[in-house]
Amino acid sequence: MTTFNDLQLDPKVLQAVTETGYETPTPIQAEAIPHALQGRDVLGIAQTGTGKTASFTLPMITMLSKGRARARMPRSLVLAPTRELAAQVAENFETYAKYSKLSMALLIGGVSFKDQDKLIDRGVDVLIATPGRLLDHFERGKLMLNGVQIMVVDEADRMLDMGFIPDIERIFKLTPFTRQTLFFSATMAPEITRITQEFLHNPVRVEVARQATTSETIEQGVCMVTPSRKDRGPKEKRDTLRALIEAEGDTLTNAIVFCNRKRDVDIVAKSLKKHGLDAAPIHGDLDQSLRTRILTSFRDGELKLLIASDVAARGLDIPSVSHVFNFDVPIHSEDYVHRIGRTGRAGREGKAITLAMPFEEKYLAAIEDLVKKPIPRIDNPRSGKAAEQPARAAETPDAAGEKPKRERRSRNRKPRTQDKVPAETPIEAPVAEKAPEAKSAEPVKRERPQRQPRGRGGRRDNGPRVVGMGDHMPLFMTRDLRALQEAANAADEKRDAEKAAKAAEKAAVAPETEESTEEVPAKKPRRRRVKKTETVEAIEVLADEAVSVVIEEVQPEAEAEEKPAKKPRKRRVKKVEEPEAPVEGEAAEEPVKKPRKRRVVKKKDTEEAPAAEQEKPAED
Repeated sequence: MTTFNDLQLDPKVLQAVTETGYETPTPIQAEAIPHALQGRDVLGIAQTGTGKTASFTLPMITMLSKGRARARMPRSLVLAPTRELAAQVAENFETYAKYSKLSMALLIGGVSFKDQDKLIDRGVDVLIATPGRLLDHFERGKLMLNGVQIMVVDEADRMLDMGFIPDIERIFKLTPFTRQTLFFSATMAPEITRITQEFLHNPVRVEVARQATTSETIEQGVCMVTPSRKDRGPKEKRDTLRALIEAEGDTLTNAIVFCNRKRDVDIVAKSLKKHGLDAAPIHGDLDQSLRTRILTSFRDGELKLLIASDVAARGLDIPSVSHVFNFDVPIHSEDYVHRIGRTGRAGREGKAITLAMPFEEKYLAAIEDLVKKPIPRIDNPRSGKAAEQPARAAETPDAAGEKPKRERRSRNRKPRTQDKVPAETPIEAPVAEKAPEAKSAEPVKRERPQRQPRGRGGRRDNGPRVVGMGDHMPLFMTRDLRALQEAANAADEKRDAEKAAKAAEKAAVAPETEESTEEVPAKKPRRRRVKKTETVEAIEVLADEAVSVVIEEVQPEAEAEEKPAKKPRKRRVKKVEEPEAPVEGEAAEEPVKKPRKRRVVKKKDTEEAPAAEQEKPAED
């Protein structure tokens, strides 16, 4: 029998393995570790729970024990599809490398970049990352991959099948050509194997068990759920899941419930919580800290039911899972192998039950073709309860808060026998009220016949009518329309008569108020609009008249005396006559300063000039 001492591992690594309690390697470890220590590329295929993580961690620690990492240049790289799987690989490295002086960094989403940058700047020997976060660090210039010596792709088929092919190709181009590449997975389809040939150089194919085989320690079963109606399928499926959990009893210590969609994960978790079961959801949309806390509580045994998407179906090492329930049949048949591989690990016994509806039988057939054996069918524990309470299920709201949908009725539905009315039965005419004004009178209740539904051609059958409304007949249908119309006409005539009487009273009072009406425009002359120019002229005229009246009443005599004094021209003439001979230049300068005086002087000079000329010869 092969032991770990025969695998030529580092003594420090052997000491750590011995402390964990492992003495004998698994078949995949015994065949893959020697080839990895030789530096060859390895393509490992084995069932889940067979120790594939240790198949590449142990040889990596042994080969990296010699040497030292540089800043921002890791010596090895491990790629994982999910955060949980990357964190699990990091835990294995910490366990097996606790006696080796190797540094490690974990690059996953949901964690601050600063803490990760600090680790990279110091230099790491082992870098474990998801593809998206690794490329983010590279694009920010915080990481260089030209120093990678060993590159590992864990769950290779999932990495290449989940849309990571462009990212994987880019990462491989950034690494040196002389690197060593290790691929490990539980399934490897032929088309994915063809893609891996581009990344591996002359690999050693290590296939311990046939591809896509399930462990013999897992008891499998399929429970068919046939809903009573199409819209009740999800609810009846949740009821069946609770019945299966209750039927397992004490044998169910903890379980994982897998769903295809994240929306169904939340709905199933709420439904189980509402019915008193200890359950919690985990999927990719949750915060990383919450996902880690939920997974830790489930691993420690504090949480009984873990409702998960395929994020928990790959690589998670939870050794003591007793049951696995597939709430939805996986669309990809390879996912079925990974899901049920969460139970029955390391030789333990487990049980896997799949809930399937009629439209999912094609997926079941693909799974049976993959595992090369039929999956037995088990009885539905709700088969008796569903038949006893079909009506109550339709009225009770869904456990997850969904409202029951109303049943659609076909337009071509024929009337039931209890709804038919004999043709001989006369239909009573509607009863009209005697006084439409009396509001307190109660309407007569009667059953109104319902029209016959239309047929395929849009025509109505001339068969018996169907009574549809019963005693709840609208009030307006019992009214007499003629009586209502007559009442409305009478009200209109009365209103017209009142208007005519008021008009006659106004006409009789009008002659007496003629005088008052004539005086109204005189009291309010402001309403007459006058042009702006007319108003200005009128104001000036009124101002002149007011000034003249004041002058005539107050100073009639002073006005007459002051009139000759208003002519200062004579005084100015006397002042001008004092010089004997006026100089022409001075006379020319004075009009420039005082033009008015100049004009006056000119007039006087013209009149007195002949007199001056006459005096000159006398003096001579």
